[in-house]
Order: sequence, then C-alpha cells, then structure tokens
Amino acid sequence: MNFSKKNIVFIILVGIFITNAIVAELTGGKLMGIGPFVVSVGILPWPIVFLTTDLMNEYFGKKGVKLITYITAGLITYSYFVLYAGMKINAVDFSPVDDNSFNIVFGQSQWIIIGSIVAFIISQLIDIGMFWFFKKRTGDKMIWLRATGSTVVSQLFDSFIVAGIAFWMTGKVTFQEYIVMAISGYVVKLGIAILITPLIYAGHFGIKRYLKHEV
Repeated sequence: MNFSKKNIVFIILVGIFITNAIVAELTGGKLMGIGPFVVSVGILPWPIVFLTTDLMNEYFGKKGVKLITYITAGLITYSYFVLYAGMKINAVDFSPVDDNSFNIVFGQSQWIIIGSIVAFIISQLIDIGMFWFFKKRTGDKMIWLRATGSTVVSQLFDSFIVAGIAFWMTGKVTFQEYIVMAISGYVVKLGIAILITPLIYAGHFGIKRYLKHEV
C-alpha cells in the first residue's frame, strides 16, 4: 500500500495527538507543584496536544480535527472501561502491583472521568473555531496568533469545565476553591502555550519542507 507524504504526516500527527490525550487523562490523578500553583501531572502532555491540534488544523482542516477529536474522546472512554474491568479483577499473590495500588492510581471517580471527557470535546471544538476565526483574518501570516490565541480561549473553558464538573458540582470543594483551582490550571496552561510557540513554527517549517509541493 502506497501512502502519500501528506497521508504519512496525518497518521503521525493523529498518533501523537491520541497518545498524548490518553496519557494526559490517565495521569491526571497525581498533583504537582509549579511555583505557587498546584496542578495535575496530566497537564504535561497537553502542550503536545495543543501543537498537533494546530498543525492538523493548518494542513488538514477543521473537519479532520473534529473527526480525530471525537475518535479520541471515544478511545479515552474505552480506556476507562478497560481500567474499570482491570480494577474488578483480583491480582495474584505474586503480582508486582497489588489491587490496592492499582485501584489508587487508576480508580479516578466517575465525575472526574465525565468532566475530563466533556471538557476535552468542548475545548477542542472551541479551539478549532477560534483557530479558523483568526486564520480567515490573517491568512498565512501571524501563525502565533491563531495557534496561541485559539489555545488561550479554549483552555479557559477546559479549566473551568473539568474543575466544575469533577470537584465543585460534586461538593468536593467550595466555590472559592473551585475558582482558584480553575484559574491556577488555566494560568499554567497559558504559560505552556506561550512557551511552545517556537515549536509550532518548527513544526510548520518541518512539515512544509517535507511535503514541498503537496502543501
């Protein structure tokens, strides 16, 4: 089977996108400190998700990114069902990972799962919409504006939705704590989005050079 260069680029970007999105969800239960902020370890793969979203938007259009977003949300849901089944199966006595350790790591509450999936879909759709809002007004110029600008808007919704569904609506935190949690996560994501701007330009350069006349 022969693949065009553009097909190869698409497959690679999709693989990177799906892998990082699922890893982000599975590692979300551990908290870490970044300066004065306490955020989830699951935030670490999201810059790569931002990057691949922008590159797929640029070269494959909004329909392609929407399709991959829905497929990824389905695969995240599938992953949680597999983990749930794994938690219901008893480990043997000599298993290096016992039931308790496995359940602590992967036994995230149902509302965290729901919040993560809902926030992922909504933020991705907003990201796509904002990307093309800026793209239509800037053309091929100002890559940083449509890439970072779309992330700035979409991750504002993502941060408040996931924290609201998973923690505030379930009564785990007060409204004030929810606001602080959401803002902290958003500020960190915003900082990361700005820091990876050079990677976005590097990605554009690499893809254009590889595809040449296929762009």
